[in-house]
Amino acid sequence: MIDKVEVTRLVEEQLEDGMFLVEITVNERNVIDIFIDSFDGLTIDQCIAVSRHVEHNFDREEEDFELHVSSPGLTEGFKVKKQFIKYTKRNIEVVMGDKKLEGILIEVDETDFTLETSSREKVEGHKKKQLIVKKHILKYDEINSAKAVISFK
Repeated sequence: MIDKVEVTRLVEEQLEDGMFLVEITVNERNVIDIFIDSFDGLTIDQCIAVSRHVEHNFDREEEDFELHVSSPGLTEGFKVKKQFIKYTKRNIEVVMGDKKLEGILIEVDETDFTLETSSREKVEGHKKKQLIVKKHILKYDEINSAKAVISFK
């Protein structure tokens, strides 16, 4: 079976500035899935370069394998802290148990991140609902998932 540690080393050798590794999986049938991302956007040429580097360092005569290299995709949840950094100042959705928050990712730290939410709520003394802005400091280990919110506005 292909060694995941060796695949990780090979991928990290090929990553350019601004690129980062999101996830690698290797199943029992030697299907290797590599997910990489970049702060500046990932090109198909960058994926091809990583794919070729990994492929050329394994001998198909010894072990047959299937290799896939791509970005994690817009609908996938965040898996590493660098994805939170990439989406700073953008809209994200966070799920914590049965609670879902959507807002702007304001700040990212080592153990937590700050999410700014806004909603219209009835405030005593006002006839109309008022815009209420709240900041939530959330720890990574307390959330179930986080992902980018796609808007076509």
